[in-house]
Amino acid sequence: MLYYILFSLISIMFSQDVFGGYVLYTPGGGGNATSYLRDTDNSIVNTWSHTSGPASMPYLVAGDEPGFENTLLYYPCQVNSPTMQSGGVGGRVEIYNWTGDLLWDYTLSNNSYQHHHDIEPLPNGNFLMLAWERSYISEWSDLGRSSVNNSLNQMWFTAIFEIEPDFETGEANIVWEWHIKDHLVQDRGPQYAATYGQISDHPELMDINCGNAGSSGGPGGQANGDWMHMNAISYNADFEQIVLSSRFQDEIYVIDHSTTTQEAAGHTGGRYGKGGDFLYRWGNPENYGRGNNNDHFLGDQHSVNWIPEGYPGEGNLILFNNFHSNNSSSIYEITTPVNTDGSYNIDEGLPFGPDNPAWTFTGNFFTQAQGGAFRLPNGNTLITEATSSYIFEINPSGETVWSYDYPSNMSMIPRAQKYGYDYFDEISLLGDLNNDSLINILDVISCINIVLGINESNNSADLNNDGIINILDIVSLVNIILN
Repeated sequence: MLYYILFSLISIMFSQDVFGGYVLYTPGGGGNATSYLRDTDNSIVNTWSHTSGPASMPYLVAGDEPGFENTLLYYPCQVNSPTMQSGGVGGRVEIYNWTGDLLWDYTLSNNSYQHHHDIEPLPNGNFLMLAWERSYISEWSDLGRSSVNNSLNQMWFTAIFEIEPDFETGEANIVWEWHIKDHLVQDRGPQYAATYGQISDHPELMDINCGNAGSSGGPGGQANGDWMHMNAISYNADFEQIVLSSRFQDEIYVIDHSTTTQEAAGHTGGRYGKGGDFLYRWGNPENYGRGNNNDHFLGDQHSVNWIPEGYPGEGNLILFNNFHSNNSSSIYEITTPVNTDGSYNIDEGLPFGPDNPAWTFTGNFFTQAQGGAFRLPNGNTLITEATSSYIFEINPSGETVWSYDYPSNMSMIPRAQKYGYDYFDEISLLGDLNNDSLINILDVISCINIVLGINESNNSADLNNDGIINILDIVSLVNIILN
């Protein structure tokens, strides 16, 4: 009886149409820009005006009180004269309230560091910021790099800063940082500063001689020293981990955020005992001397992020793979070899799994730059075809259930994200057993597992308030969904 209900509901719940919510995005192109929050009926809910274009997508962050009207907009954007120039250049983060007042801003654009692309708001109100870190020949050659590929004779490493905004003083406090130059390996000799050893013995480190280091013909023909071209950053609060996407290396990387800054600069310490070394990587294992070309899955990918708890595919990674084949992009969902404690399995001499994505979506869509993919609570996926300024939502069957085509050929939408109507309301819905602000098949599964003794008891599952969680509560939950 229980599983009859379960299977019946699967066909009902996963055939549903568009997920109800607001889509947030900022079209680029030109100086001034506007961030839009748009309903699925295409009506505009709110806008924010900016004096500079986006570096990536904006984020809504919960304020002190519930409700969309109390949220803050975190907006990564461009500065007028960046100190390092390549694709995705930014330089500043601005924070606005609902009515469009600029509450706080921070610029990271100096001789040593230049913000670019993405940021990631954290549960504590801080945010992570991606940056290029400039190095000259004296440093990169000492680390073991043999040569660079640009007339500047520079190599731009990757750095991450956790920024704590101080709204009262307007200051920015750097409370944590990580630098990839602390986690390098080379096989040229022990005389160099980076770890010396066989590349294939060190999947936790980045081969300093992997790939090009910059170009003499970047955007606008300008030379640059961009080595990794990290373009996305996401955070997993349960595991205290960060995932990064490197376009130039066709790889994603997971690192530990539970470390202190000192531990993040080394190879020990933190929740996983590995300091700031890679906990996991995937997409192009030949970068660390394992696997072969058949294991090379990623091509200029963007938008890597974890699927939240309670969503179909929870705990998996999802990303936009720009060059899936020829001029065709795809969406990948990846089931990582992660353990319950957040550590990752890898076999001796073999690359990190999986051998294939858990789910691949391909179709008539392509973007050479940027692009986004986010799983929604009902199992749909929101996709942004950046260079076409086209946003669309597909259901689990791959059918487009909603789309929006921004009316301009001169703009690009880096990525868009969708928030449910009650995402910031903090209202506990009767029957919402997994606290995802939805009542659907996932709650039925939770209730069934409680009845069967698989999951721990949850008072919220006693829908008829008779002091017992049984088949009657499952029936009550089904009735709530169907009505």
